[in-house]
Amino acid sequence: MNEFNYVQNIAVRFGDLDTLGHVNNVAYVKYLEEARGGYYDNVVGVPFETLHTVIAMLQIEYHSEITPNQSVDVGVRVPQLGDSSIPMEYEIRTTESNSGETTIAATAETIQVNTDPETRKAATIPVDWRTAISNYENL
Repeated sequence: MNEFNYVQNIAVRFGDLDTLGHVNNVAYVKYLEEARGGYYDNVVGVPFETLHTVIAMLQIEYHSEITPNQSVDVGVRVPQLGDSSIPMEYEIRTTESNSGETTIAATAETIQVNTDPETRKAATIPVDWRTAISNYENL
């Protein structure tokens, strides 16, 4: 995950598993959300639960299953910034506990749109967010 400055470890929970014994596809989306929240908290300096962003687009491509005996890391990066939109790219990687072998489990993209909490319409990304993201991502 050298190309991702921000990486968050995610715990595989029993509730993430389906009847086949691997992580259900819906949990992958929750892993993205958890990593995105960490990015906002740690990089932007804004608590995730206070954001007024909405997901305008979510795209995920599944490459391999995730099982309970694997460690999961999610890399997050912002490739560019719009006026009100924040695109993010993700890579979910697993590491086998026995062999240490790493595999890409999924790649994904989201676009969040910052909104004004009163009008619920798109709003310009705050200058402090833009500065923090631009500095972190070298944009």
